[in-house]
Amino acid sequence: MIKPEVPENEVERLYALRTLKILDSSHEERFDRVTRMAKRMFNVAISLVSIIDEDRQWFKSAQGLELLETPRDISFCAHAINQDNLFIVPDTLKDKRFFDNPLVTGGPEIRFYAGCPLKIRQGINIGTLCLIDTEPKHFTEEDQQLLEDLGAIIEQEIKSIELATLDELTMISNRRGFLTLAEHSLKVCRRNQMSMSFIFFDLNKFKIINDEYGHHEGDFVLATFAKIMLNSFRDCDLIARLGGDEFVAMLNDSDYYSGRADIALERFASAIEQANKTLNKPYKIQYSAGVSYFKHDTDKSIEVMLQEADAAMYKQKKNNAL
Repeated sequence: MIKPEVPENEVERLYALRTLKILDSSHEERFDRVTRMAKRMFNVAISLVSIIDEDRQWFKSAQGLELLETPRDISFCAHAINQDNLFIVPDTLKDKRFFDNPLVTGGPEIRFYAGCPLKIRQGINIGTLCLIDTEPKHFTEEDQQLLEDLGAIIEQEIKSIELATLDELTMISNRRGFLTLAEHSLKVCRRNQMSMSFIFFDLNKFKIINDEYGHHEGDFVLATFAKIMLNSFRDCDLIARLGGDEFVAMLNDSDYYSGRADIALERFASAIEQANKTLNKPYKIQYSAGVSYFKHDTDKSIEVMLQEADAAMYKQKKNNAL
């Protein structure tokens, strides 16, 4: 058996997946309808909408299979997300990657597999719409086109979720998405008795960039700022664009004494400085940031914690102006 490779953009892929908050959600008719249709159209034993998490594949919709998830390292779909085209295995026993795979030698005894990668944007594949059978199959060009068409339906349903929680320009969480994820993160912090910190960012002189160089440059700055945030903070940290030129990061297991927020800010500042040196723009990306700390048993809401971080940011911005 050959284990699936991890995509080069795995950090970005997992962040996009987490933002959707689709993992471990209940089955939905809009997905089940497509898998039922696929199972009947192709006359296969199993059809799935499979989502590839960090170390598992989880099934958003499943027809013909009772399992809720399987390990990622034996998953066929974990191979499929590494390409943009269909991933087809006509006969697993004749394929060196899969002939001794536990899902082939044991239940559900996969002999045929066809997976259509599900992308939420170019290069970001979060899972597949896949077909599985216990007998080898020949998959015609017409079959392939039909599977791609059904996959496109699933992608549209996923994008309808994404648009409600992602900022379309920067492709990180918007305010709504952040508040949803932050509430979940707050519960984790309370359960594990972990402190947390909020870092509120505001771009300096952003209006001048828009006015003097055009909104396309302003959009470039926002997207660049978000990308640097994504690369500077830990995978477990939440980041978002709250609106306009305001951004936020929520750090778990981060109190005043641990210095984690300071370390993250130093790493972020270095990355911004490096970007300013290499972008060769007639302006500099500048920002103010404020940090607020909270214990796990705080009774403050996420909105109130954001307000306190916002106040800390404005205090810093005022001090820098002096």
